[in-house]
Formats: sequence, C-alpha cells, structure tokens
Amino acid sequence: MNTTPSAPLHSVSTTVRHLSTSDQDHPQIDATVRIPATGARALVLGGGGSTGNAWLIGVVAGLFEAGLDVTAADLTIGTSAGSTAAAQLAGATPTELLSAILNTAPPAGAGPRRGRAPAGPVASHLERTAAIIAASDDAADMRRRMGAAALEMEAASDGSWQAQWRATVASRLPSQHWPERAVLVTAVDARTGEPVVFDRRSEVELVDAVAASCAGGLPYRIGDHQYIDGGYRRNENADLAAGYRRVLVLSPFGGRTRHPLDWGLQLAAQVDELRARGSKVETIGPDSGSEHLFGANAMDPSLRPAAARAGYAHGGALAAHLAEFWR
Repeated sequence: MNTTPSAPLHSVSTTVRHLSTSDQDHPQIDATVRIPATGARALVLGGGGSTGNAWLIGVVAGLFEAGLDVTAADLTIGTSAGSTAAAQLAGATPTELLSAILNTAPPAGAGPRRGRAPAGPVASHLERTAAIIAASDDAADMRRRMGAAALEMEAASDGSWQAQWRATVASRLPSQHWPERAVLVTAVDARTGEPVVFDRRSEVELVDAVAASCAGGLPYRIGDHQYIDGGYRRNENADLAAGYRRVLVLSPFGGRTRHPLDWGLQLAAQVDELRARGSKVETIGPDSGSEHLFGANAMDPSLRPAAARAGYAHGGALAAHLAEFWR
C-alpha cells in the first residue's frame, strides 16, 4: 500500500542470456525487452488494500455494464490490491467478480469503522512504515529500509506465513494461469530495494506474483529471492505505461501519497510523465462520499461490499465520459 520511485524496472526470469556475471545470481530482464513499448490502451490498477480491490472491481463492473469494457486493454498494470484485481479480471467477468463481493458475508465481528482510528495490526503497520518513511533520505533508501524491516520481521516469525498467504491469494483468483494478453505485476526485491515486474514469461506462477505484489508486511519468497509490496515503488506505477496512447488509471487512494512530494511518487507526477511522452491520461479515484472506505480502513473486510457499490456507481456514471477517450 506504500509507494516507491520510478526506478529501472526488471522482470524476473530464469533466462541468463545477455546478463552480466553479477546479474546471473539473480537473473532479471527489463520488462521492455518483452512488453511492447507502445500500444493503444493501458489500464492501471493501483494499490489500496482489501477495500481498494473491491472498489476497483466495482468501477470496472460499472463501466462494463454501461457498455465500456476496459478489460480488453493492450496492457494491464497491477500493483498490490490492483495486482489481485488484474489477475481476477483475467479469469472472470467484472459482473461475476462484483457479484462475488456483494454476496460474501463479512467475517463475524467485523464492522465499519468510519471516523474511528485504525486498531491492532493496521495501526502498527501504519506507525512502523511512517517511521521508516520519516527516517529515509529518499525513495530508494525508503525501499531498502522497508525491505530490511520486512526481512527482520520474517526472521522473528515462525515461518508459517508464506504457505498461508499463498493459499489465501490463490483462493481469491478465479484462474491460476497468466492470461495471454500483457499483464504486469509489480513488486520490490526485499534485499536490494530494486523494483521488479512479473509477467507471463517470468516463469513465476500467477499466484506467486500476486502474493509478492501484495506483501505489505512480511516478505514473500519466490525461489531464492524475497519480495515486498509493489506499492513501495509507486502506488499506481502508471508511469510503466509510457508510450501507450491512452492510459486509464484507477487509484483507490485517489492519487494520494504518504511520502514527501519532492520524491515524485504521487499520481500527479506519474501523469505528468505519461503526458510528457505523448499519452492521453484519465484518472479515476473515489468520490468524497466514499473516501472513508480507504486509507486507515483499507483492510476492513466488512467494508468491501460498500466499496464495491461505490465503485460500481462511480464507474457507471463515468462510462459515457470515458467512452470516446477509451475507444
């Protein structure tokens, strides 16, 4: 759920051709080697926790049922909760996904927390990451510190989280297979702080890529490497769509950032970068009536139906405006 800067992005692969000796211990290939640098349409799904995922599905479903299908984008970029949404939309229709959210009963004891401070693990996470941000010299330093903190927490854990988290993520995905169309899932290497992108040629299973992208606390291991939330690069990572003619960005956090503005992680900076490269960009964030569903309340599962409904209404209302832009 946090953001990181626009740094060189790599894609995990077992291929070692064209790599330097130092790189062969951690084979990585820049995503642009495999993903077309230009295209007609890109869909960007930003991070935002459990409610953010529901809101994203709601927006896409609202657009879909109003006659605008954005799931057919030439490129989809998913970060954290947005990576889950990207994978879900690759395996089911927006209408099916929305229905699943609305028909799922919240856990016993869960309830809305509007106007109340976050409690328990969420509050601890916010306090811990806020302290790391405050102590960091810049965004790259912040990413390294976030990774080091995650590795430290893992060392103190009983080791059971990895399997539990993988099972949780797998249960959310209608399909365990990468789609044929271009989907990028972002993460950050916990040991180096370097951004990483996974795609269907990375020889990483879809569930593992999504689990890594959503690893906001403990790091998620894939092979010999461990990864943390892709939002530590940037919460939307919309700049990865540079070169695409039309870019639609869905941001559950409304483009806000917890980081110093001079780090350039905010969505406005990403949009400026895209437009400087010739892209036309439209952004969608929650309206003022639903902002309380995100931020400190982003991990409250009882708010998922409300977030999905808010997104659905917002998407439906914007469909006519976006139709000419997208088509």
